Amino acid sequence: DAMAPAPRLHLSSSVSARSRPHGRPLRCVSSASSPSDGPLLLRAAAGLPTERSPVWLMRQAGRYMAEFREYSNKYPFRQRSETPEIAIELSLQPYRAFKPDGVIFFSDILTPLPSMGIEFDVIKGKGPQISNPVNCIHCVEALTPIDDPASSTPFIQPILSTLRAEIDDETTLCGFIGTPWTLAAYSVEGSADRHLVKTKAMMHKEDGRKVLHALLSHYADNLVAYCIHQIDSGAQVLQLFDSWAHHLSPAQFREFSLPYAERVMAGVRAAKPDVPIIFHANGGARKRR
Repeated sequence: DAMAPAPRLHLSSSVSARSRPHGRPLRCVSSASSPSDGPLLLRAAAGLPTERSPVWLMRQAGRYMAEFREYSNKYPFRQRSETPEIAIELSLQPYRAFKPDGVIFFSDILTPLPSMGIEFDVIKGKGPQISNPVNCIHCVEALTPIDDPASSTPFIQPILSTLRAEIDDETTLCGFIGTPWTLAAYSVEGSADRHLVKTKAMMHKEDGRKVLHALLSHYADNLVAYCIHQIDSGAQVLQLFDSWAHHLSPAQFREFSLPYAERVMAGVRAAKPDVPIIFHANGGARKRR
């Protein structure tokens, strides 16, 4: 699920709409519509004057809500995030409760991994678990491209299009992904290891660096298609989360994270130049004492 505190905004409009749930009339949203007449967060992200600063929950999953925990106690994570009816409900719970300026669809940064041949599950109390971690160049060579995200992640379109119709421009619909570095760290470790021992060992060996750069390159090139699919499905703003950026020195960040995140953003901007992109690197902002 989405994570982390407020980032800086990077410019990079909106998109389609599908059906209205609960018998409401169909409403179409032009992909060429301007942010100038859109909801507050969309206007702010486009650099337009606003009446106030937008407020939204970047880590939106409502673990603090009893109604959310009812679902998490009943269904495993991937069933919740990949079943449109459940994901839509979980996405709207914080919006109904607090009316923030952005709604983030219920998903996970690891969601695109199976499309590239890396299976994962989220175990309650343990977090993400990857059964086939990447540890050699042959593992990278065996990865598959995201040629058709509509087929490999068929739940994304109904979740986002229904949410877009449901919120009806009263707030901004946010899509999100994990950056190549963060996905690579999970893929190498095989779990959410807070020390990243395997990944750091790979970074300090010549052969390991080649493997890591090949993995980062594969993710950077293929995440673009996944991002564009989110936008085509209804996302108005795209958030990139680099959850493991704080493990890197400035020099390492410039080598292993930033160029690959920038490659994703450049690919999205080339296809969707009016869609704002928010990039958050965990640990990249100074905390006030």
